[in-house]
Amino acid sequence: MRKLFIIPLLFLASGVFAQTENLDMAMMAKIRDEGMNHSQVMEIIFNLTDANGPRLMESPGYFKAANWAKNKLASWGLVNANLEAWGKWGKGWELEKYYLAMTSPYYEPLIGFPKTFSKGTNGLTHGDVVLIDIRDSAGLSDYHGKLKDKIVMLKRNDSLQLGFKPDASRYSDSELTKLAAFDPKAPVTPNNQMSGFATAARLLQATKKFAEQEGALGMITTTTRNSDGTVFVQNGIPYNAEMLPGMNDISLAYEHFMTIQRLLQHQIPVSLDLELSAKIFPDDQQGYNVIAEIPGTDKNLKDQLVMIGGHLDSWQGSTGATDNGAGSAVMLEVIRILKTVGVKPRRTIRIALWGGEETGLHGSKNYVKNHFTDTATKKFNAAGDKLSVYLNLDNGTGKIRGIYLQGNAAVKPIFEQWFQPFHDLGASTLTLQNTGGTDHLSFDAIGLPGFQFIQDPMEYGSRTHHSNMDSYDHLSSEDMKQAATIIASFVYDAAQRDEKLPRK
Repeated sequence: MRKLFIIPLLFLASGVFAQTENLDMAMMAKIRDEGMNHSQVMEIIFNLTDANGPRLMESPGYFKAANWAKNKLASWGLVNANLEAWGKWGKGWELEKYYLAMTSPYYEPLIGFPKTFSKGTNGLTHGDVVLIDIRDSAGLSDYHGKLKDKIVMLKRNDSLQLGFKPDASRYSDSELTKLAAFDPKAPVTPNNQMSGFATAARLLQATKKFAEQEGALGMITTTTRNSDGTVFVQNGIPYNAEMLPGMNDISLAYEHFMTIQRLLQHQIPVSLDLELSAKIFPDDQQGYNVIAEIPGTDKNLKDQLVMIGGHLDSWQGSTGATDNGAGSAVMLEVIRILKTVGVKPRRTIRIALWGGEETGLHGSKNYVKNHFTDTATKKFNAAGDKLSVYLNLDNGTGKIRGIYLQGNAAVKPIFEQWFQPFHDLGASTLTLQNTGGTDHLSFDAIGLPGFQFIQDPMEYGSRTHHSNMDSYDHLSSEDMKQAATIIASFVYDAAQRDEKLPRK
């Protein structure tokens, strides 16, 4: 009797004796066949990227892509397909024309891209470059009266390191093992490098503000990441309610920036031609998410929700293919797969393509606030309690290798079983580690189960994330097929199981 009593307890403690999920393997096979052999994910992402251009929030490209997605979801038979307003976001901005070249001491076209809300130049302009060499903002006073109609740059003291590592990579077995072994109780090593970045960023912002007050024509900036033709470019102004255009701010290729710096350090004057035209869209300043549903069919569960999503907005340097056209297209493909194989979910399945993620998760935060949050407790309300799970995809084009559990140990044995049919596709890693920077955090913040999948890095951090290289040609179709197939199965499993997924 004693042995019979102890052994099950040991199994229970180790997770081996966890409750068995009732997986519908016939449906898994249908989902897998449709997702892997009849995919439309690349046609979907073509329509989100090449066909519409950059999807900067509130720009024409964003609205064209959002309306295309809404109409496509409706054509698949989803209900309540709409662009749902979530509150004021601000004005839109779109680049109309841009040209930058060095004209003296010789001619050279320069690789660069304007940051958002650069105000423009009213035609082709010509400006001499001034190199600002200071240690802190107090040194800016030495440049008073010297910057009007000039193009300014802040002296850099770094150098380009040659690239001996490949741009693209996948997780190794050892890296996945380390993720799986993550201990949330282990001490966190402080990142002292971040304080140095913050200090440099403050000095750069102070320099830009001073130059604008002095009447400078524009500013050129760079980082060591801006190499080999790749330029990382984002906001020219901090996000705010007014979104007023500011000084022309160009993110320049590191090699071109340093060429200009060296010329000026050798007392060789440098002049640039700059033409920049941009349009402001002030009329509709509401933020919008794309929302649609597959209604539930179980009379006791149809009011409960399984949600999936990814952010639709992008930065302006390219068409936002890996960030996050890939995640949006995969989630649309998930819905197409489920409709094609004839799923009749017990719970309602809701897709959300979020707006305003890039400037602070605005779309998902406001959605969660408007629908699921108790204003008194800041935790989920009765409507939020009907959400079983939210699944997010927003780490590029790489295939799924597992999932971040956000410290929710109770879902681990469930997800372990859900991944089992896809171990041969490379997906099995579960880590208690949190991952940040994207829309599942809006759900997790109020105690709802929200999860982001682990994806192979590919070129995301090295080449495409927020850069002029974030285009269709940097996508991996096979990886996106795999991701859509796995997520479709997770959605089905969550929609059909008797119980909601456990909270933390």
